[in-house]
Amino acid sequence: PSSHEAYTLAALQAGKPVYVEKPMSMDPSSCERMVAAATAASVKLSVAHYRRAMPLFVKVKQLLEAGEIGEVRCVNLQLMQTPNLPAAVLPTANWRVDPAVSGGGLFHDLSPHQLDLMYFYFGQVESARGYSANRAHFNTADDTVSGQIVFANGVIFQGLWCFSVSPDAVKDSCEILGATGMIRFSFFGNDLRLVKDAADQIFNIEHPKHVQQPFIAQVVDYFLDKGPNPCSGDDAFEVMKIMDAFTGH
Repeated sequence: PSSHEAYTLAALQAGKPVYVEKPMSMDPSSCERMVAAATAASVKLSVAHYRRAMPLFVKVKQLLEAGEIGEVRCVNLQLMQTPNLPAAVLPTANWRVDPAVSGGGLFHDLSPHQLDLMYFYFGQVESARGYSANRAHFNTADDTVSGQIVFANGVIFQGLWCFSVSPDAVKDSCEILGATGMIRFSFFGNDLRLVKDAADQIFNIEHPKHVQQPFIAQVVDYFLDKGPNPCSGDDAFEVMKIMDAFTGH
């Protein structure tokens, strides 16, 4: 992430369309500069929030839009992981836990996937706030983050991330609670369940062999003027603002 802005600006100045990894950059101000540069150069910019196009997460969006669980009330997300020793201990061995390179810790690496999908599903954010801390001190990055979002449509989100739990506490779960049912899925597995009318429907949806391929196909169409931008810099900027609101950066 620490190199995303410089390379993006150089490519844009050379007239090259840009596909930049997530998180888009280190902070919202950097994202704004990247978007402004793309606009000024009249060059296309897309951000790699590729889970938007993966079949499992497309299915979640379809279930929501079909009203399968009625009006959505709230969302509960939890991601708990054990420390990835020894790589997580030494920032030199793992850039993801070196804030000078990644912008934070594993939260900055993994939560963009999750928070972008929440934005993709529920739209404009009305308010966001949170708290983060380095509880285990395995490295210099915060390993525990909590956050709440109120979306403009009234949906309330709460999330908790911890990257220093015991193996017994490992968890990857998102529950979307509606007026008439619930959708439960994992972000980094392939579990998807629809619970309604006292029944539990399980969807077996495998992830693509190359996880970014469906999304990159959409990006290529966008670059060739054959389709819309599947994730704009403005979208990624909104996700970065949520991350900053949670971590207080």
